[in-house]
Amino acid sequence: MKRLALLFYFLSLQAFSQEKSETREFLGQLGGRTALLQLYAITQPDGSARITGEYLLLPTMQRRFLEGERSKQLGITFLKEGDTPILYGRPPSATLQGTWADGVFRGGRYGPGGQQRERFEFSETFPPMDAYSANLHCEVAEGRYASTLALNVDNGKLKSLEWHSKVSPGDQPCAIGGQERGLEQRPFNGGLRFAAGGCSVTLRDLGEFVRVTADNCAAMCGSQAYLEPMLIDRRGNCQLLRPQAR
Repeated sequence: MKRLALLFYFLSLQAFSQEKSETREFLGQLGGRTALLQLYAITQPDGSARITGEYLLLPTMQRRFLEGERSKQLGITFLKEGDTPILYGRPPSATLQGTWADGVFRGGRYGPGGQQRERFEFSETFPPMDAYSANLHCEVAEGRYASTLALNVDNGKLKSLEWHSKVSPGDQPCAIGGQERGLEQRPFNGGLRFAAGGCSVTLRDLGEFVRVTADNCAAMCGSQAYLEPMLIDRRGNCQLLRPQAR
């Protein structure tokens, strides 16, 4: 019995070690609406994958959660859709059915009765921002969080960037950019990226908006502080990227 248990244990470890996980981000159209899609895939030993994720409808900021599978053959993908992150045991509000291959996920969105509601197509290729220019200063606040962004980009080249935030109570701060924490531009396909050490700020073109995100910037922030993603519209106005449940 002990040998059998040990054999099962090592076989389980081997299977677990063959699993790979990855996160992919897409931009595309769901019906006539622009949507930002993020999928988290765990590859199984047989080549199929378990999928979780979500998509965000722009500009309404409505969020839908996804869960399902992708086959090894042809990337056939079936995802249940719901209004909450926990979909197990809940009837889906819709399903996304299609193929995910070569960086493109396309297919149809179907209602609970099997009727097709709309077509969709998402791509991992985001628009280039080599010609992007902006010179703006904006302040946003909601609840305990407040943030200020000053950005100057000329034809895709960074001139200056300062991004500050604070969280109450205590006004815990974050500060990126400026003379003391200057950012330098890094090569990046499908957007712009500026970095200082391991901290980076990324701009992506989402059509009606440019999204600004910060990654690995905890060293620039107080213990309770953070930098929420922001959206910049074509007039240079800013808002927090805060998805809303339906």
